Amino acid sequence: MNYWQTELIRLRGVEPEDGDTFWRWNQDSEMARNLEFVWPPVSLSQVREWAADEAKKKLENDSFSWVIEGHDGTPVGFIHTHNCHPRNGIFKYGLGVDAAYRRKGYAAAAILLILRYYFQELRYQKVTVQMHSENSSSRSLHEKLGFVREGAVRRAIFADGRYLDELYYGMTVEEWRQRYQKAYE
Repeated sequence: MNYWQTELIRLRGVEPEDGDTFWRWNQDSEMARNLEFVWPPVSLSQVREWAADEAKKKLENDSFSWVIEGHDGTPVGFIHTHNCHPRNGIFKYGLGVDAAYRRKGYAAAAILLILRYYFQELRYQKVTVQMHSENSSSRSLHEKLGFVREGAVRRAIFADGRYLDELYYGMTVEEWRQRYQKAYE
């Protein structure tokens, strides 16, 4: 058994050769807007350099970046944890999935692996995820996974010429255990 693998996906660290894939993903402006904002164009050289640097990083302050691979080894997306606070036991994550692989369960599988790791191995007690109010795919996914909408900050994000609300969803370790722990026993 590989802790980082399910029937659908495998999570692995970023490799230097992933630069070309991340550069291609950067061309998807809608994914960028849903993650943060539409980024200005960057060179393939810059993204390759970023991937090479990222490949050398270790789990630092409990933050890390993974590539999501399909069962055949094809990179289908990424997930990264951030704002990890071990003292309070809270963390956040962000993820993106290539348009060709959306709505096939890859994001959900990656999220559940990350939650399992942070809740069962690193002793975290709560995860929070943020999204803009028009990211209906992310809202739907997180609600389906059992996340609870905790609030909104009105007009906090500017995208596509408009101000959007920033939504906050969370899950506690107890909620995760109630819903998912038996699957891992």
